[in-house]
Amino acid sequence: QVQLVESGGGLVQTGGSLRLSCAGSGRTVRSYAMGWFRQAPGKEREFVASISRSGTNTNYGDSVKGRFTISRDNAKNTVYLQMNSVKLEDTAVYYCAADPPLVRYWGQGTQVTVSS
Repeated sequence: QVQLVESGGGLVQTGGSLRLSCAGSGRTVRSYAMGWFRQAPGKEREFVASISRSGTNTNYGDSVKGRFTISRDNAKNTVYLQMNSVKLEDTAVYYCAADPPLVRYWGQGTQVTVSS
């Protein structure tokens, strides 16, 4: 069993930055590729980014390419999402996920709100 706990969400102005963290407990997250998804009100959950087990390979959704960076620290059992140049449309609940795209485990989510 893997438990994922996100943190770092909050209120940020357009053009600002925010870093989300996802800490794993129980069976270590280093065993899985990891990802971030988000869901805005009234919309379906959307893929944001993923990273391979080693951290060598990353993938991004088209809407965040060039602005967001996913990384991981396997020694700390943690995955990060650095969000730069945020836009109003980045407002959503952000979820950490283990083993995308099928996703074995989800975190509880952290709210990110971008204001103008």
